[in-house]
Amino acid sequence: MKRHAPATLRNRTFILDVLRRVLEGRRRVLEIASGTGEHAVCFAGELPHLLWHPTDPDPDSLLSIEAHRAESALPNLLPATRLDVTQPPWGPPDIDALVCINMIHIAPWAAAESLFGGASTLLPAGAPLYLYGPFRFAGAFTAPSNEAFDASLRERNPAWGVRDLDEVTALAESCGFAREEVIPMPANNHSVIFRRALVS
Repeated sequence: MKRHAPATLRNRTFILDVLRRVLEGRRRVLEIASGTGEHAVCFAGELPHLLWHPTDPDPDSLLSIEAHRAESALPNLLPATRLDVTQPPWGPPDIDALVCINMIHIAPWAAAESLFGGASTLLPAGAPLYLYGPFRFAGAFTAPSNEAFDASLRERNPAWGVRDLDEVTALAESCGFAREEVIPMPANNHSVIFRRALVS
């Protein structure tokens, strides 16, 4: 049942360092596309003041998340639920932070649109939306490895690909979010923090 992603073991400590600050004062986090569940277990264990709600659209991923959750026995790690961002409405109504790691490039652009659109209806003013993954900047790749990764993604599905941060930011702003911070991470990835503006 349990699945393992080698990249999770490599990046979780660096992501956690950012989340400690970004999620300070928050209560309930919705994680989109939790994958294997290893991030959820790590972050819930290290941030015990948070209720961590893992989700994924894939049945096998949900089984993996639940297997990791059962092994961890963490009281603040909630049961995994099926959530496809492209099928709104979604999410519990009382979340005050959203985390999405390595999703928008391995999904059609419609998933990013639905991510921000759904988050705009769920998150209160001032709440963070955290993204992690590879990005292009003003159309340029940050490294040859990211360009090769983009090509491999588009071979698998032409609707996938490394997203341009300017386009992601424009989408976020159209849904009522402001880009607050961009943090370089190992392996040519970035953490990007958006903040929900005043609800109109």
